Amino acid sequence: MNTHFTYVLQCADQTLYCGYTTDLEKRLATHNSGKGAKYTKTRLPVKLLASVNFDNKNDAMSCEWWFKHKLVRQQKLKLIKNNLIKEKFLEYLLAKQK
Repeated sequence: MNTHFTYVLQCADQTLYCGYTTDLEKRLATHNSGKGAKYTKTRLPVKLLASVNFDNKNDAMSCEWWFKHKLVRQQKLKLIKNNLIKEKFLEYLLAKQK
């Protein structure tokens, strides 16, 4: 079974980029080679700030969407600093089901 990751990068211009992958090391190398996402190509180098692992692609991609669309920058930075991305994402999913 593959491990699926939601990851957060800090770009050279201090912006954040969130993505999904099954191979974190390879994806980071791809970003830094300029062959990653269009967004990161002009903001090199990038560094990994956080990664969260999931057992399935759907959860990892849902977490990526939540991180990108439901949080503002300050919330994102706080979750990264306190290593709470997965915990808060799971709380969001539970609240959504009610």
